[in-house]
Amino acid sequence: MSEPPGAAVSLAEAPPADTPSQTLTAQRVVPLRRPGRWIATALVLVLVAQFTHGLATNPFYQWDRFGYWFLRPTLLDGLLVTLEVTALSAVFGLLGGILLALARLSKSPVLRAVSWTYIWALRSIPLIVVLIFLYNFSALYRTLSIGVPFGPAFFSFDESRLATDMAVAVIGLSLNEAAYAAEVVRGGILSVDQGQHEAASALGLPKGYQFRRIVLPQALRSITPNYVNQLIGLVKATSLVFYVSLLDLFGAAQTMGSTYPGDIVPLLLVVTVWYLILTSLVSVAQFYVERHYARGATRTLPPTPLRKLRSSVRDLRERARREAAV
Repeated sequence: MSEPPGAAVSLAEAPPADTPSQTLTAQRVVPLRRPGRWIATALVLVLVAQFTHGLATNPFYQWDRFGYWFLRPTLLDGLLVTLEVTALSAVFGLLGGILLALARLSKSPVLRAVSWTYIWALRSIPLIVVLIFLYNFSALYRTLSIGVPFGPAFFSFDESRLATDMAVAVIGLSLNEAAYAAEVVRGGILSVDQGQHEAASALGLPKGYQFRRIVLPQALRSITPNYVNQLIGLVKATSLVFYVSLLDLFGAAQTMGSTYPGDIVPLLLVVTVWYLILTSLVSVAQFYVERHYARGATRTLPPTPLRKLRSSVRDLRERARREAAV
């Protein structure tokens, strides 16, 4: 039987429609044009190329003398002094900062007042003034004693014998560092959720155990990046110990510069490069410390620099392969 006019065509006889996958494969997605980004990138590359060219070709920098001074024993001895002063000051400064932070968070008004006054005073006085004052401390107090106030002294000692150049530098930097570290530690402790304190108290845990095992590990996620900034500043602040007669890296370079006035610029470049190396090593250590304390706070740990490099190379290969296929 013939179908009447206008009857619907069956699905088998209907022309095949394009599927969504066929439509997508037939079209090519063109990325959004960003001319401003390309212009800014080209401008930055030109400036970097000009700076590098001037740095490499300007005879004023005397790169041959830079290579001569870079590993000289005099400067390496100064570098060891810088590392020693930095390490000791960082440890004592952090310990003092923790005690000051706990005092500021204490319920005792005396501890809070003393801690606040110390932090206020040391953050207000320039570091060079603190160092020079300690260097001349023996002129004010020739002997120091410990005993009953306004009463007999249990024992006393000559301050000038103990106040060596290294001791003055470490004490001065530690006192200054403790004032700044106290605020860093206090901010990290306050960043811990109050529910953590309440849960630890509900379990009946001792206060010391709560701080060591619950509060401090969580606070270190906030303390680490801030204190590393302080540590980098401490590395650079060690250059001031030259004014208390301690020959650190900068002091050794200054001494050699006075002996060889024609090599002042390459000596300053040597100091600059060594400080860049030291601060870079501190930054690398900061990354791995932050990565360690990020466990449990993030679903996936941040990739290491080596993994980032491998991922970038892999992405470039995949992009090149897709471009070649098209």
